Amino acid sequence: LWGLYTLGFDWEANDFFYFIADVAEAEQDTLQIMYGIDGESELPERTLDHLAGYEGARPVRVGNGAYGQEQHDVWGALLDSVYLHTKSRDHLPERLWPMLKKQVETALEKWREPDRGIWEVRGDPKHFTSSKLMCWVAADRGARLAEIREELEYAARWQSAADEIKADICDNALDERGVFTQHYDTDALDASVLLMVLTRFLPPDDERIRKTVLAIADELTLDGLVLRYRTDETDDGLAGEEGSFTICSFWLVAALVEIGETTRGRDLCERLLAHASPLGLYAEEIDPRSGRHLGNFPQAFTHLALINAVMHVIRADQGLELGLLPLGRELARQRGAG
Repeated sequence: LWGLYTLGFDWEANDFFYFIADVAEAEQDTLQIMYGIDGESELPERTLDHLAGYEGARPVRVGNGAYGQEQHDVWGALLDSVYLHTKSRDHLPERLWPMLKKQVETALEKWREPDRGIWEVRGDPKHFTSSKLMCWVAADRGARLAEIREELEYAARWQSAADEIKADICDNALDERGVFTQHYDTDALDASVLLMVLTRFLPPDDERIRKTVLAIADELTLDGLVLRYRTDETDDGLAGEEGSFTICSFWLVAALVEIGETTRGRDLCERLLAHASPLGLYAEEIDPRSGRHLGNFPQAFTHLALINAVMHVIRADQGLELGLLPLGRELARQRGAG
């Protein structure tokens, strides 16, 4: 939604928002992490053994077994979407309030439990920092939306819960250096904690945020491109190594700009743009040594982070503060005025 609003695709953003809202309203149990394009909730995974992928890659899979996983970032993603939509329209549709309440309350029921995390790891559930973060987002955005509706009791209770989650993260997810880690029981780094910067969990000039961003930039990179985590430090249920995760490198661009490392962020952004395919598209991963694209191609998730990163660099060059709302329209107005 942020990407669509930023580029001025308001109609498409509106249609996508109501697709999300319809799915969330229809869900009787907990919100799933993914749905089919028609809103179907069951996406059983199976292999097609008679087929091979690019250059013989196997197995070829249909569906996605992760659809049944419990990942606690879903409520934050949903509430952030509702908040973004509401801010763009200066209006919260009445029909969304029951669904919104349900999702915030579910986040508050679940946030203390371990989950599989944003990367859909197939190892044991952990208290992933990014999952706790997105539960904080659910409570924080829920409280703001409740204030808009003048539902002051809900606003106070949800803000109190957001403060409790934030304190829990700060107490349990920091290592001895003051760097936020992958989960509560490790000192390993994880690129998903860069979302702390993008969701405004703490101010970008907070020393813990700055140390975390620089630690990822210096220690979780291969030839300058960002790994999502070190595979030898993470029980993800998969074998072998992987390339750099393109979305994580774009996240780092935005995070570097946020903490004032604008030149470093711009340099990384320019390098990433040079890695684009002849069609200007990106795979899920890039081999840092060869620049070869690996994995899902093209991956929409990656391109959303690209939009965010490039807008951060553009705004930094213009000396503007990066907000949450339609930068595309603002830039269009500026062009018109010019």
